Amino acid sequence: MKNKRILLLFLLLVLAIVPSCRKEVPVNENRVVVAISSDIESTNPAFAFTQNEGNIAGLLYASLVQHKWNFAEGKMDTYPMLAKSWQWSKDSSSVNLKLRDDVKWSDGKPFTSADVVFTFDVYSDPLVQSRFYGTFKNFYADSSQHVNLQKTFTVNSPYDLTINFKKGSIPSFFDIDFPIIPQHIYAGKDRKNLVTIEKEIKPVTDGAFKLASWEKNQAIILKQNKDSFLYNPQGISEIIFKIVPDYNSQLTQLKNGEIDFMQDVKAGDVAALEKNGGLDVSFLKGTQYDFIGWNNIDPELYAKSKKVVPNKLFGDPKVRTALSYAVNRKEILQEFLNNYGQLAAGPIAPIFKSIIDTSLEPIPYDPDKAKQLLASAGWKDEDNSGVLKKNGIKFSFTLNYPSGNPLREFAANVIQNNLKAVGISAKLEPVEPEVFFQKMFARELNAWISGWSVQIPVDMKVLWHSNLDKGPFNVVSFQNKSVDMILDKIEKERSENQKAALYKELQDIIYKEQPVTFLYWIDNIIAFNNRIQNVTITPLGPLDRCWEWSIKK
Repeated sequence: MKNKRILLLFLLLVLAIVPSCRKEVPVNENRVVVAISSDIESTNPAFAFTQNEGNIAGLLYASLVQHKWNFAEGKMDTYPMLAKSWQWSKDSSSVNLKLRDDVKWSDGKPFTSADVVFTFDVYSDPLVQSRFYGTFKNFYADSSQHVNLQKTFTVNSPYDLTINFKKGSIPSFFDIDFPIIPQHIYAGKDRKNLVTIEKEIKPVTDGAFKLASWEKNQAIILKQNKDSFLYNPQGISEIIFKIVPDYNSQLTQLKNGEIDFMQDVKAGDVAALEKNGGLDVSFLKGTQYDFIGWNNIDPELYAKSKKVVPNKLFGDPKVRTALSYAVNRKEILQEFLNNYGQLAAGPIAPIFKSIIDTSLEPIPYDPDKAKQLLASAGWKDEDNSGVLKKNGIKFSFTLNYPSGNPLREFAANVIQNNLKAVGISAKLEPVEPEVFFQKMFARELNAWISGWSVQIPVDMKVLWHSNLDKGPFNVVSFQNKSVDMILDKIEKERSENQKAALYKELQDIIYKEQPVTFLYWIDNIIAFNNRIQNVTITPLGPLDRCWEWSIKK
């Protein structure tokens, strides 16, 4: 452990030095500086695995279509991008795309339908292992999930392309919404080593911005692409992603004007930022939630033989429901998050207005109800020890959470005290994040605190299907055949109204079964310099459509 006195002296030294070294940024400079906590590894959309990489790649490379968030209806609307128009067949088995003929790559070469075909080929190639690999389930593909180009694409001209989908599939715009990469740059490269080769190739792009420079662990600088069809003459001329690992440094630089845009602001800092006359604070709601994971199956038996056997503590839905009644989630929301969020009742985000079941209320804090349910499930304090037992087994377990996460540490302590009050002993054990998530996905943990970000579009199958191969994110190993049937039906359903009804059935079952204790939807708090105009924070991301931003003169 580092010496606290040395650390304190270091912090004091930093505080003493920073103000004198601060560079003054002219308020009318036509650029925006965005703080990010760590450097990226790639600007290529095929390998943009992190959120920051995805944000940057999305500004450098255009897609066939683009989306805007419809706040009134809680869904995405689709608009042209590289495809200027489209026509679906009557049975939606194919879509004809008319491509823009005025798009050029940054090296002057024209964009054509050949780039589209090549992109789908690369993204679905198992040798490449792109971040999109495995997402082409509605396409004709071989056993390795590599898209069959001959069956899938009909190239009518360089700017006219038809995409054919697998018989019986229910395709949508999301099946074709991928950033397109240039064929003439990557054709002939060794695909097995493309992730390495890509780092040696200067990016050739066609998006709203182009890469100006990349100083490792310092900044990624993008300049407005004046040749792009997305060019906005009134837009910002430069966007700088500045790497500032320390949260407090980001906060100081935001207040000082060294950076203009900061995400994941802590709730306790909101009041001070709102008093700052030069900053605006925005709240992105309903896109991420925390939960307590109760392993529904025995982790030791699963690790040994892949057998799915109910967990001796958490296998009973009645017990899991009792645990949800036992936890004072409102206290955590109020005390740590300053109410910048809302209690969660289930996995469907409040932003999805057409499919969320608003009749389901978050389970209230009610320790007496928790005790009643536990007693009815056979858990009793037989020896007045303060800990419940059943068949000689104590209701005692380890509650894990990722270390270095203040919210989850605070929540863990509240949860521990809440459970103790109903006769349950929980030992708290923080785990280094990389090890924690490895164990969580391997289903080795018994109980833990974690969270999910919302998938857009909604995909509940990966989270809740009993077949753990189909549900890789079903880390609690929830088992329910009715849920499986609903999830399979949703995949095949064309009617949006019928889909909504199925999603509500799904929510009702999950609410009754309580495979996890849903805690709260957490606001992503964003602060930015109010000289930036036309900023709209949407569920598609804080930087969504930032080429439409401008600077107040």
